[in-house]
Amino acid sequence: MPNAVPTQSDPIQILKDEFRRHLETFYARLQLAPPYDSVEKAVRTLTSAVYALPKERQSTLLADPVARWEQFRVAFEASGLARKHRGIIAGLARNRSSLDLPAEYDHFLNLFRT
Repeated sequence: MPNAVPTQSDPIQILKDEFRRHLETFYARLQLAPPYDSVEKAVRTLTSAVYALPKERQSTLLADPVARWEQFRVAFEASGLARKHRGIIAGLARNRSSLDLPAEYDHFLNLFRT
């Protein structure tokens, strides 16, 4: 079986790359070292969830930012990232206006407010 090379039109690879960039941005803007094992677990969790979707749904995720961020949030939580740096991030999230993060990242931050 030949090695599968992801193409620019491969929704799973596109979503994985985007999710990884968002995780890097999230931790960098909070000035925290990302918990690398959990980040990799989150990317695998996202990959598995998206892979299980029908091909049409995979493609529509690329065009639907709300659904895409919901998938990212689910993977973030299921992977255990919402338990890492919990106290620090919860403290930072209390003063949301001081954080240098776009509003989309509230999908992650809200997990630390509960």
